[in-house]
Amino acid sequence: MNFTIALIVSLTLFSCTQLRNEKGELALPGSLKEAVNSSSRAPENEQRDEHQHPLETLEFFGLRPQMTVVEITPGAGYYTEIMAPYLSRQGQYLVVVPRLPSNPPPFMIENEKKLQEIILRHQEVQAKTRIIPFEPLSARNRTKPAIADLVISISSVHNWVATGTTKMAFKLFYDLLKPGGVLGIVQHRAPVGKKITQKSGYMTETAVITLAKKAGFKFLGKAEINANPKDTADYPDGVWTLPPVYRLGEKDREKYEDIGESDRMTLKFEKLKN
Repeated sequence: MNFTIALIVSLTLFSCTQLRNEKGELALPGSLKEAVNSSSRAPENEQRDEHQHPLETLEFFGLRPQMTVVEITPGAGYYTEIMAPYLSRQGQYLVVVPRLPSNPPPFMIENEKKLQEIILRHQEVQAKTRIIPFEPLSARNRTKPAIADLVISISSVHNWVATGTTKMAFKLFYDLLKPGGVLGIVQHRAPVGKKITQKSGYMTETAVITLAKKAGFKFLGKAEINANPKDTADYPDGVWTLPPVYRLGEKDREKYEDIGESDRMTLKFEKLKN
């Protein structure tokens, strides 16, 4: 069974088993703050909250419990643990997962293992969570348009740039959203005037805003929620030199630990109503 199929099966079993009332019934979070502070979250994800600021980020994007939300490439499932239970009462949570290449890099395999582990930790049926497989250059994509109130991309735009598929990716974001829907982007940010490479994982705010505007989005604004002035964006192995990856292993680990996770832009766009 390939990962995408396994993930679809797993997501149908996703829930918050540790959130139960006195009768032993499933007690889903009643607020976004409860979802962020849930005891069902993995400890390693909770430890990243000081860098990721999930509550403030999702509030900035305008997340509400009755929304249909699509997350683009959830990585190791950091936001999955928060949004899936939060949206399960009144809304719906969908995940876009690109199919793995034939020879995926180790970090992609590791991330997907972590995502599976997070999901398989739960046993109750989560009917309002499902997967959308996506291949940017394939005619096999069959995505129903205008289904989402909010599309979220967390640290993934650089992947589309690296594979030359940004046009297709942003078209997907646009097509998924209802008119008036919001696109929320968090992306590793390069300082203004900094020379960067596509392989670094960093992008300038101007570049990301331009990509979104070309796809038809209106720029609504930005927040400095995920800013980190210590990040200089000039590391041997790009952004993955920093935590939580530490691609250089123990080499200068204390230095990179002191810097913390990357400086990130937090941008909000709107799909205009016709």
